[in-house]
Amino acid sequence: MEASIPDRRRFINWVLGTGFGALTASVLYPVLRYVSPPRMPEASTNQVEAGPANDPQLMDKGFKIVRFGAEPVILIRVSDTDLRAFSATCTHLDCIVGYQKDKTRIYCNCHGGVYDLNGRNVAGPPPRPLTPYKVNLAAKGAGQPPAVVISKA
Repeated sequence: MEASIPDRRRFINWVLGTGFGALTASVLYPVLRYVSPPRMPEASTNQVEAGPANDPQLMDKGFKIVRFGAEPVILIRVSDTDLRAFSATCTHLDCIVGYQKDKTRIYCNCHGGVYDLNGRNVAGPPPRPLTPYKVNLAAKGAGQPPAVVISKA
C-alpha cells in the first residue's frame, strides 16, 4: 500500500522539525552553560599545607602556586629561611602572577604588572598591592622536613 501525500508531508515535517530542534539545542546549551556557570560553594579555608619546605619546585624555581580554597596563592622562597605568600591574582585584571627569580620580583605577564617581594605594586597597571598571607613551618616528625603552612594574615 502506498502512503498518501499528507502522511509523507507529516513525516518529512517531523524529521526536519526534529533535526532543527536538535541543532538549536546543541548550539544553545553550551552558550547557556557559559553564560550561567554552575554555583560552587566556597570553602571556608583558614590555612592550607603547601608541601615540604624542601619541595623541588620551590627550591629550583623559587616559587610555587598553591590553591587556598578557591583562590590561588603564590609561595615565594626569598632565602633559605624566608618564605612569603601572596594572592596569586594580579590586582589589575586577575591574571595569575609569577616570580622572576633572577630579577627578584613578582611579575604579571598579561599587562606587565610588577610587584616587589613585599607584594607592593611598583610598576605597570596594577592599582593596589597583592594580599599577603602568613607562612609558618610545621614540624612533621623525626627525620622529615618541616611542612609549609599558609594561613590568612
